[in-house]
Amino acid sequence: MGRLSTRTPVTRIALGAGGAAVRRRADTVVVEEPLEIRIGGEPLTVTMRTPGHDLELAAGFLVSEGVIGQGRDIRSAIHCGGPGTGTVPPPAAVAPPLNIGPAVAGTAAASENTYNVLDIALAPGVAPPVTDIARNFYTTSSCGVCGTASIEAIEKSSRYDVATDAASVHAATVAALPDALRAGQAVFEKTGGLHAAALFDATTGELLVLREDVGRHNAVDKVVGWALLEDRLPLEGSVLQVSGRASFELVQKAVMAGIPILSAVSAPSSLAVELAAASGLTLVGFVRGSSMNVYSRPDRMVVPDAAPA
Repeated sequence: MGRLSTRTPVTRIALGAGGAAVRRRADTVVVEEPLEIRIGGEPLTVTMRTPGHDLELAAGFLVSEGVIGQGRDIRSAIHCGGPGTGTVPPPAAVAPPLNIGPAVAGTAAASENTYNVLDIALAPGVAPPVTDIARNFYTTSSCGVCGTASIEAIEKSSRYDVATDAASVHAATVAALPDALRAGQAVFEKTGGLHAAALFDATTGELLVLREDVGRHNAVDKVVGWALLEDRLPLEGSVLQVSGRASFELVQKAVMAGIPILSAVSAPSSLAVELAAASGLTLVGFVRGSSMNVYSRPDRMVVPDAAPA
């Protein structure tokens, strides 16, 4: 696994009434590197991510694309050498746990492995994703669906129906989630430069998993990938808390994983609200302090008795 953060020299300028103080110092910044995901040796997508939990990231991405829905849909996965080091073919089928590891001797030198290429072999009978000119699979740290020809092209048919999920959550539980998310962001504490996504039990408020990444969509993919590899899909009765805004892509990923409630500390987009309403997902935004906005399916929110506003 690559580094999560690195040190770099900066010039620190502090303005004051008596002038400015200028000094050189070392600062910690988050690492951002490309990850190429291959299926059966064929390139599928490149995403800019924070190294770590790469298999979860790839698995969550494949869930979001409707390619897989269970952990057994992945036969094996292996980190390959980068450009100039050769390609490691998918290993033979292995029994769980999955064969996750670096290139082996004789194929690509381990010392040359950048760990920025992950090759996944799907299980027999699992159809590989189909790519064409309507879908540009290059993603960046700020957009997980860039290059899509139309909204219709990225609306997937989920294996799970979140509209029928009987989950409910206390408003006080949701109000506490941003602080719980922030408390678990170890790398953000050092760098201030990472998004985070975490999964909570809607009934108890228990933290199930938390992942950080330079990209919002990557953090969510890592959470969903964790759930897939732990055989927890669909994620009924859960709340997905994200550190930024709620975009269309994040709502889509929640729906594809069977998550009934999505909570964000910032604003949703209009398309996010439309997709949440159409899918039956509870979308909560501007969760700050003791207040929040519920944009869809407010019936899942348990609130104390109060006089009408």
